[in-house]
Amino acid sequence: MTDTSSTVYVLNGPNLNLLGLREPDIYGSDTLDDIAGMLEDRAREHGLTIDMRQTNHEGMLVDWLHEAMAESARAVLLNAGAYTHTSIALLDAIRSITVPVIEVHLSDPKTREAFRHLSYVGMAAAKTVEGHGAKSYLIALDAVASREV
Repeated sequence: MTDTSSTVYVLNGPNLNLLGLREPDIYGSDTLDDIAGMLEDRAREHGLTIDMRQTNHEGMLVDWLHEAMAESARAVLLNAGAYTHTSIALLDAIRSITVPVIEVHLSDPKTREAFRHLSYVGMAAAKTVEGHGAKSYLIALDAVASREV
């Protein structure tokens, strides 16, 4: 796939609408709106556009992954939240599209509970960025801009 588009989808899964309130010792104090602002600023520097979305519904994430391919998105940054560790549907959706997907996590799942060590998303993602708090998103966007994926 040629990446003629400048749009990067940033898809966020369950409970990420509560960032800033939910377990700030793990996820930090930045809200999803704060992260969107940082991403939009960085995207402008790279000549990219961000399409930031959040849902608590697995099927919506699948639909948005399909849409990213249909709209010829440059890439997808995906923080699937808990679906990372449970969703074969997301694994299949990522494998079904030609748009590169970067798995993003605020925390480092490998340093947390054992059930978080398995990543179905990571099995299909082109790259994983984890453990840098809100900066994980910026690192992932920089990877898209530098064509690492």
